Amino acid sequence: MSRANREIPHYYLSTTIDLAVAMAWMRDRNASRPVAERLVPAALLLKSVALAARQVPELNGYWKEEAFVPSPAVRLGVAVSLRSGRLRASETADPTLTVTNLGDQGVEAVFGVIYPPQVALVGLGRVTERPVAVDGMLTVHPTVTATLAADHRASDGATGARLLTAIDRLLQRPEEL
Repeated sequence: MSRANREIPHYYLSTTIDLAVAMAWMRDRNASRPVAERLVPAALLLKSVALAARQVPELNGYWKEEAFVPSPAVRLGVAVSLRSGRLRASETADPTLTVTNLGDQGVEAVFGVIYPPQVALVGLGRVTERPVAVDGMLTVHPTVTATLAADHRASDGATGARLLTAIDRLLQRPEEL
């Protein structure tokens, strides 16, 4: 990680995503499913990131030999905290984009460090109820803070904003995830 901080010119973006539609859809869908088959918010969030990475391929790939190399496939990595501090090689893949989700730890926003040779990392905080203005009226909705750490050599803020906007747009249509 110190190499990443030293060598990668990071830029950071953040947005708050209204999850009212997604959570209502998930609640309705889970009502008719056995407990073992129910969805959790993290499943919707991860799926939206994977689909958004397809829509914004400039952030799905690697920085190699001083150039961005896009990946033809999205291989989403998920950062995990380990007690022993190690994973076997068979438990890891070669992710093209990593998600870190510290919501279960109570964190509202996480600004991560890109794992080389990847060029981006999406951070997801906990789902929390916040005041939201809808059609001029104040109400309370479940929301999540989504952040992006991206490599400025491979993309710019406009590209990063497109990724976060795509995640938001996908979560507003959860039935398509």
